Amino acid sequence: MALKVLVTGGIRSGKTAMAERRAQVAGEPVVYVATATAGDDEMAQRIHRHQQLRPDNWGLREEPLRLANVLDECQAQAANPPLLLIDCMSLWVSNLLFAGDEVFDRERGAFLSAIERYPGSVVVVTNEVGLGTIGMDPLTRRFADELGWLNQALAQRCDEVVMSVAGLPLTLKG
Repeated sequence: MALKVLVTGGIRSGKTAMAERRAQVAGEPVVYVATATAGDDEMAQRIHRHQQLRPDNWGLREEPLRLANVLDECQAQAANPPLLLIDCMSLWVSNLLFAGDEVFDRERGAFLSAIERYPGSVVVVTNEVGLGTIGMDPLTRRFADELGWLNQALAQRCDEVVMSVAGLPLTLKG
């Protein structure tokens, strides 16, 4: 049975590792959907480290903006669509904010619709921004607002929501 799972948590809470374990034990083909871009050497090293830890038999799609297209393409290419592990929403929201309001609105709406219609399993990784302080500048506040609203919309569409706290799962839904 296809499940939609949202894994949330703070920075370095263990959420990506939790999502990866979840995908690995599902017994389905996995496609890792990465939203990160290597804007500097430190980020390139992070991306490389993540790639080295993933199983060799997982597919990879790198997409900083058009996530709905990835879901639609994966659905169209296979009789049994793969489990998609999407990592992560905070980087994706950042990418969308820098792409402009028109792109942001179009891609956010398209992604939420694609999640609803995707017939395979999906594990989405996101950062929990609702427990921190209020940002000092308008862009930081907008980022927190947009990611918080996206997390709520995803939580409504997912069968399960799990929060990673110090690497331990706290089930919020499902």
